[in-house]
Amino acid sequence: MRGKSIFATVAATAAVAALLAPGKALPQSYPSKPIRFILNVSVGVLSDVVMRAASVELARQMGQPWVIENRQGGNFVIGATACKSAAGDGYTVCLVNEQAMSLNPHVISKLSYDPDRDFKPITNLYVQVSGVAVAASLPVNSIGELQRSAAAKSGAMNFATLGPGTTQDILRQWMNQNWKTEFVGVPYKGMNLILNGMVAGEVSVTQTSLGSAGPYLNGGKVKLLAVNSAKRLPKLPDVPTFNEAGLGEFIDFQGRFWWGLVAPAGTPGPIVQRLNAEFAKLFRVPKFAELIESQFLDTVLGTPEQFATFLKLDRERAAQVVKRFNIPRQ
Repeated sequence: MRGKSIFATVAATAAVAALLAPGKALPQSYPSKPIRFILNVSVGVLSDVVMRAASVELARQMGQPWVIENRQGGNFVIGATACKSAAGDGYTVCLVNEQAMSLNPHVISKLSYDPDRDFKPITNLYVQVSGVAVAASLPVNSIGELQRSAAAKSGAMNFATLGPGTTQDILRQWMNQNWKTEFVGVPYKGMNLILNGMVAGEVSVTQTSLGSAGPYLNGGKVKLLAVNSAKRLPKLPDVPTFNEAGLGEFIDFQGRFWWGLVAPAGTPGPIVQRLNAEFAKLFRVPKFAELIESQFLDTVLGTPEQFATFLKLDRERAAQVVKRFNIPRQ
């Protein structure tokens, strides 16, 4: 999502609500047992790596282990459903993203969870700088060359996605609609599988976070044609921004990948506030902050109230995306 404009709105509208929120006492013994940490991604992908590092520091801060449980797949439905089904006792924390909380309600029929009713927002965490990547073997070196090549090979160029209606699929459809091309969507179950598929020659194009693509870029296995950032990145000075490459309009519809935390419904408010404070403390730990920066992640922490407001606004934006591209329900 284009997180910055939405976050600015959220900060202004949620401040009063946070001040007026009723206070309750936090159980003095909390936490008295390990905390279950549900990640909606597969082992080894960027957010898994970051959250595993987080779990080590959180265990030190809180005096109890954080036990990671990877529940990936199904357009992120599996992880969200596992979170919904957990007890709201403060001992389950769940990683969520724009697909699970904003897009899925509009593209999946009979969704097994309700983003408003089934979760307690804790905090947004970060947004990932993403980019358009192509296989190293593809003879294109710019977005313009990609457009011309795709137009010349109508229906013959594959675009890897995480499934119908996902952020990659929306970019694919945006390109087809605006470029008059016919990129064919090929779904994968994880970004690491997409990148491996590109190296193996299975697919030609995708949108990926830079943190996930880093090892592949450094090894010359994929090429980066544009990045979704406000200005060129110091570490990648030769790679143009989406605006520079002619993808500026797309940012208004999809933008950047965001990640945040929720707890199951029923989790006591004081525990939610405690978890929020622990993550704010975590992001101030120098070693962890260095990891965040090295992976091209922009921190967007806030209060639970701010995150709740953001989720509502982002779902409304996602509804417009689905309507614009006529994304069918699954």
